[in-house]
Amino acid sequence: MNRAPWLWAILFALWLVLSWHFTGLFLFFGVVTCSIAVFVVARMGVLDRESLPVHLAWRAVTYVPWLVWEIFKSNVRVARIILSPRIRVDPSIVHFQASQRTDLGRFIYANSITLTPGTVTTGIVGDDFEVHAIVQEEIDGSEENIMNRRVARLEGEAG
Repeated sequence: MNRAPWLWAILFALWLVLSWHFTGLFLFFGVVTCSIAVFVVARMGVLDRESLPVHLAWRAVTYVPWLVWEIFKSNVRVARIILSPRIRVDPSIVHFQASQRTDLGRFIYANSITLTPGTVTTGIVGDDFEVHAIVQEEIDGSEENIMNRRVARLEGEAG
C-alpha cells in the first residue's frame, strides 16, 4: 500500500483546518507545501507502516471512545481520592506484561496507561511496563489487562 497519498491527504486536511483560508493563493501554498513534505519524507525512506499507521484507523473508531470513557472513570476515582479525607494515598510501582508485538502497539499501550489519571508509565523494558499508581488498591491489574487486550486488538492481534 502506497502511503504517500494518505500522508499528503492528512497533511492537506490539517493545512485546511489550521489555516481556514480557502483563497486560491493559500490553497496553492498548501498543495506545494504538502507535496514538498511528502517528497522529503519519501526520499528519507521513513514512510512505512509504523510511521503512518492508516491500518489502525478503523479499529481506532472503537478504541478511542472506550479510552475516553476510561479516562472519565479514572478522573472520577482520582477526584474521590483527593476529596475524601478517609482515603489514604498509597503510591506504588507495579509491573505489567504487555502483549503488543510492535513498538507502536507498546507506545499506544504506555500512553493509554499514562492518559488515565492516577497512573503513569514510568519505564518500559521489552514487554515489562513499570507503572506508578497513586493508590495501591486502585491498580489491581484487571483494568490494565483489559487495556492490554484492547490495544492488542487495535494493533491487529486476535483477542
